[in-house]
Amino acid sequence: MNQQPEPAALYETHGHVAVVTLNRPDALNAVNAALSAAAGAGFERAANDPDVRAVVITGAGRAFCAGADLKEVAAGRSLYDPDHREWDFAGIVRHWIPKPVIAAVNGFALGGGTEIVLAADLAVIDEDASLGLPEVQRGLLAAAGGLLRIHRQVPPKVAAEIALTGQSVAAARAYELGLVNRVAPAGKALATALELAETIAANAPLSVQQSKRVMHECARTTSGWDDESWAVNTDAARVIFTSEDAKEGPRAFAQKRQPRWTGR
Repeated sequence: MNQQPEPAALYETHGHVAVVTLNRPDALNAVNAALSAAAGAGFERAANDPDVRAVVITGAGRAFCAGADLKEVAAGRSLYDPDHREWDFAGIVRHWIPKPVIAAVNGFALGGGTEIVLAADLAVIDEDASLGLPEVQRGLLAAAGGLLRIHRQVPPKVAAEIALTGQSVAAARAYELGLVNRVAPAGKALATALELAETIAANAPLSVQQSKRVMHECARTTSGWDDESWAVNTDAARVIFTSEDAKEGPRAFAQKRQPRWTGR
């Protein structure tokens, strides 16, 4: 009898806290269409469950999320949930839910992994984990909200360094910059995030949800959620993802060689 594969994202509850776990550990939780569909479904389930008051997003295995699955990109396959394209990357980065979302960064979170963190309301990171937007090193663009949100969450020149160099940001530096709320001992990000979530869940749920709404509504044009910003983002993504360099970057990654850029 063939064993059924595990879902690409898992869902469980701990009291009033839902945990969505990205579950492609062999691929370092790189995002493909199945993961986007499963994680997005988990968020929607949490949003619609009146017993859930906070949501934690984390990764199985040794990584939080390595970003887009570049092998899928190189093969020309979609990374999105075909039934909910509006939720965008990982089913998360444009998936607004009224309940607080906490990212528990249990290992490195690169590219789209960092973009998931930027979309979360709060974040906890293992002391040996790191963040980063390395898309420029692959001829791509941090189009899953990274460029819309990074300069809203750290000083502009720091944001420019992160986005334009593609270099990683260590956990201690991420905390110093305010990209994360807490640095946990190695292997304890999820436990620490659950403690934070339980503190939030102990409060009046309607008060928490309306507090989140007011903060985001009052900063809508600077939070990375407004349609105008996403229209600019989509236009830039169209330029990049139809370029020769966007084909070369994932191809070079898949072939384990340095890319040969042409600027076209």
